[in-house]
Amino acid sequence: MTTIKTNPGDNLQYILDTVETPATICMSAGIYRQKIKISRPGITLKGAGRGSTIVTFDDYARKTHSDGMQYTTFRTYTVCVTGEGVRLEGFTIENSNTDPVNAGQCVALSVNAKTFSAANMKLVSTQDTLFLAPFPDDLVVRYAGITDEGYYDGFVPRDELFMEGGSLHYFKNCEICGTVDFIFGCAEAYFEKCRIVSLNDGRNTAYIAAPAHSLKQERGFCFYDCDLESGGAPEGSVYLARPWRDFGMSVFVNCRAGGHIAPALFDRWNDTYRSKTARFAFYGLSGVNAAPVNWCRQLSAAEAEGYIRACADARGRYGM
Repeated sequence: MTTIKTNPGDNLQYILDTVETPATICMSAGIYRQKIKISRPGITLKGAGRGSTIVTFDDYARKTHSDGMQYTTFRTYTVCVTGEGVRLEGFTIENSNTDPVNAGQCVALSVNAKTFSAANMKLVSTQDTLFLAPFPDDLVVRYAGITDEGYYDGFVPRDELFMEGGSLHYFKNCEICGTVDFIFGCAEAYFEKCRIVSLNDGRNTAYIAAPAHSLKQERGFCFYDCDLESGGAPEGSVYLARPWRDFGMSVFVNCRAGGHIAPALFDRWNDTYRSKTARFAFYGLSGVNAAPVNWCRQLSAAEAEGYIRACADARGRYGM
């Protein structure tokens, strides 16, 4: 196992691209203003604490890329992970652009690998903070340029776009902050003992999760034993989830909510019919005077226990 220590002035991208793996890279305290991609397997990237070590950048969707096209959502990340078995621990990843109304989406962390884990991290942005691949099938077709000549192969690199089969992502004791759809994608992902903080970007309505799972997926996003907190979001203004695509799946088990959570709990996504297909559920949700929409489900105790066991399995797989 290779171990390397870095300082804020070091070129993290060069180190990540050249280190002999498996490797642990220990970042000292400070601000790393760098946009990085972790493409090699078996890398653990550690900080000196999420209040001490910060990796930050400020790309945004409406910014013009060097290729003359806008970044759109998926090129705005501060950190992108494509290598398998990567673990992040003890630092903050920030997209410092705080004006999504005018600048568009601004991703902090994009995970484009099947296997990934994170502990004691802080992820901060506004709209679209955390993306968890794979992409919805229709976006794979679009961004690969298969049917639409307006897009070209390479707009989103293949290692960020294609990921056949399922993925399993696990987050423990993390703080994830954002406003609209700030946890989104198609992964089977577990969030255990995390703080999910809804900020205020000036809009009156916000959403924590925007899942886009396919019907064939049995598990989607699971929030277990999490605290859903307001970081300035108004009372009753935040929905737990809305379906980015049909069959998107999010469940909240034994979570504690604040008054910022809307009593309806879930939203169908504008004027779509995704209320017919979304797979949203909750169990043991406290702190909100809920009057949930009639198309979500309250899990049985046995069903909730199944999710708790699945979360424990993910924790065990990543040795956390």
